Amino acid sequence: MKMGFRWFGEGNDTVTLRQIRQIPGVTDIVWSLHDVPAGEEWPMEKIEAVRDQAAAAGLNIDVVESVNVHEDIKLGLPTRDRYIENYKRTIEKLAKVGVKVICYNFMPVFDWLRTDLFKAADDGSTALFYEKSKIADIDPFELVRRINENSALTMPGWEPERLAHLKALFEAYRGVTEDRLWEHLGYFLNEIIPVAARCGIKMAIHPDDPPWPVFGLPRIITGQANLRRFLKLHDSPYNGITLCSGSFGANPDNDIIAMIHEFKDRIPFAHIRNVKVFPNGDFIETSHRTEDGTVDIAGIVRAYHEIGFDGYARPDHGRHIWDERCRPGYGLYDRALGIMYLWGLWDACRLAAGEDIRGKKVGS
Repeated sequence: MKMGFRWFGEGNDTVTLRQIRQIPGVTDIVWSLHDVPAGEEWPMEKIEAVRDQAAAAGLNIDVVESVNVHEDIKLGLPTRDRYIENYKRTIEKLAKVGVKVICYNFMPVFDWLRTDLFKAADDGSTALFYEKSKIADIDPFELVRRINENSALTMPGWEPERLAHLKALFEAYRGVTEDRLWEHLGYFLNEIIPVAARCGIKMAIHPDDPPWPVFGLPRIITGQANLRRFLKLHDSPYNGITLCSGSFGANPDNDIIAMIHEFKDRIPFAHIRNVKVFPNGDFIETSHRTEDGTVDIAGIVRAYHEIGFDGYARPDHGRHIWDERCRPGYGLYDRALGIMYLWGLWDACRLAAGEDIRGKKVGS
């Protein structure tokens, strides 16, 4: 397992590359060009700038999250082909700097939804929170206003240039059923996967967050059965999954450990995070520690060890602790704690399997 840490770029992140480099076992940044609008071709000079910044800090740039998919592609509009060609050229450019995995999603309009970015816990920490009844009642335009208010940092999935056209987007999706969205995803995959395969890059779709329809918009990457359907759309080792335990874990019916075993050959990238799901359907993001949430993080790490996972992983959203002022979900402290918890679980699995620890066979 190779460990990464999401980084939003110089001037757009409270966490520095120097700090990331000091987290034990972290070899990669998980990055993107957040100032390039969805659908536009990424400029080579900006890609190379991130590569050089990471290299100077002793870090790799193997995983990009995300090359955002333009809404016209999801809607299946005639204009989609122009944006798909831009996507192909971006894949080719990323291959030139050594990128191995591209994470993306196919969620209409919203990449993720929460009702509170800083929900207070009893211990004084805060975390991202989803209140089911509030989503049912709130106007989506009001939610957008709340998410973006007083934010000096870009919010991934809530880019202003996209959300400025929210009313038109909702109108455009009015006739898009789940089956039509599947068709549009299949069209996209048939265009880009051959390019990705030629470039040696694995595409890894992120599940819907949360994994159910919201505001009448269709959601299709929601569970195990839908992952099977997705992988059959274009059967290639370069068509894969970003298996996010937090997104899938918001629905307790999802068996994440079973997913890991079934799709083991198609998971180039893993998000590992915990959520606590309440009986009424609300959920809050917790520490990575297994007993703090509903998701079996220890069992998930064990499953990755059992399948011989050698792909990329990162701690996903963390709490905001020790008075850290940071982008919601993306502070330094709790994610670093999460990494050390994940490494502890991983080492315990290695010891139990009798593997080499510090160059010595266990028991020697």
